[in-house]
Amino acid sequence: MPHDAPAPNEVPAAEPAAPAPDPAVDPAPDPDLARDARRAGVTAFVGTTIEWFDFYIYGSASALVLGKIFFADASPAVGTLAAFATFWVGFLARPLGGLIFGHFGDKYGRKKALITTLTMMGGATFCVGLLPGYDRIGAAAPVLLVLLRMIQGVAMGGEWGGAVLIATEYAPPKRKLLYGAFAQQGSPVGNLLATLAFLGIAQLPDAAFESWGWRVPFLFSAVLVAVGLFIRLKLAETPEMRAALARNKPVKLPIKTVLSRYPLLVFLGVLAGTAGVAITYVKTTFALSWATSDLDFDRTTFLTVIALALVVQVIVQPFGAVLASKWPVRKAVLWMLLPEFVVLPVMFVLVGTGNFWLAVLGMGLATFPHAMYYAALAGILARVFPVEVRYTGMSLSYQLCTTLFAGTAPIVSQYLLTSFDSIWPVVALGLAYTGITLTGVLPLLARTGENAPADPDATGLRPGPRASIAGGA
Repeated sequence: MPHDAPAPNEVPAAEPAAPAPDPAVDPAPDPDLARDARRAGVTAFVGTTIEWFDFYIYGSASALVLGKIFFADASPAVGTLAAFATFWVGFLARPLGGLIFGHFGDKYGRKKALITTLTMMGGATFCVGLLPGYDRIGAAAPVLLVLLRMIQGVAMGGEWGGAVLIATEYAPPKRKLLYGAFAQQGSPVGNLLATLAFLGIAQLPDAAFESWGWRVPFLFSAVLVAVGLFIRLKLAETPEMRAALARNKPVKLPIKTVLSRYPLLVFLGVLAGTAGVAITYVKTTFALSWATSDLDFDRTTFLTVIALALVVQVIVQPFGAVLASKWPVRKAVLWMLLPEFVVLPVMFVLVGTGNFWLAVLGMGLATFPHAMYYAALAGILARVFPVEVRYTGMSLSYQLCTTLFAGTAPIVSQYLLTSFDSIWPVVALGLAYTGITLTGVLPLLARTGENAPADPDATGLRPGPRASIAGGA
């Protein structure tokens, strides 16, 4: 049956005839290409590490000190909830950043978008370090804090998709899922650096920590951002994007194409990311507040617990991408996620003992499932959408997931703990995140093919003018 003609600047439907070889997708063996791919992977890793450091130091600060500084009139519990609410504001802004920079990156290239996101993140983070507290400027302090957190969120919303694409669009065709892990590795490394930074300043007396010590990591981030910009400015646009811009005019409105043709894929992508992003914030941001407020841990001790768990994550996470590259992706995903239903409850029991080494054991064990899955997630989402709208499509899916699930995880966990005076509702929340992930990623893999080709145009996702929930892909 003939298809409707695509609108101008829309992504065309795939033709039944086999496409001509695309040098951007099926390159001849070339040592220069391999070198460029490695350089792109390192660039993605360094950039995301810096942006995640900036993003995560806010999480540590919100758990330890922001409630006292910016919500001084509230009780400690309410102040912590308010600080976690400002933490969530960054996640609320992330889909907007994904749309803005996805549009920008699909029309004008990945590199320009990524330079802009890093500059925005660095500027906002530095300004948080300079911001006076409630005792100095009153209600203006939390208002400005929320504004700066929103800028952070917009920047991070544009960062992730572009960094993943820098790595995967330079990668050899059969190693795209593996190269996507370069960008993912920036998250635990950035989190580890942020935790170590706060672990260092936590040695200060309380008065010094609350007056100026907590500001040091925010101000130091300016140095890291300068390094990141230097590295990114030296990298060229990705081969796939250059080829796409040479073949066709950019899609006029990428978000319109994504929502009209691929709404089901966006929805499944939102669900697919849940465990990979939300459980981390239960284990770090919420657990830090819980352990220091309700258990027998001081902040230095539990920051050390988190730091050791993050070391485990840095080590084991890449193996998730290796596993998904060697095995059928569906099988690898099940092997990575199903153990979460056992190890997450065990983690909370062990942390709840108040014993340092048992807490380290519990946090370390619970790191394996979601960390390994997170490594594979980038490559899974990167091959769902065609190159012309890939930045927009995958950013929208991932950032909506972070807004709905990751950003709410600390505040929902704190609410459940306060309401039920028990940690078990929080355990149930973490397990629900894993279940939601499986309901999204398994249908997504079934629609894209467990061993989908590197070029999404060949997956059969575009036989007609739209892919809808009612009509299928």
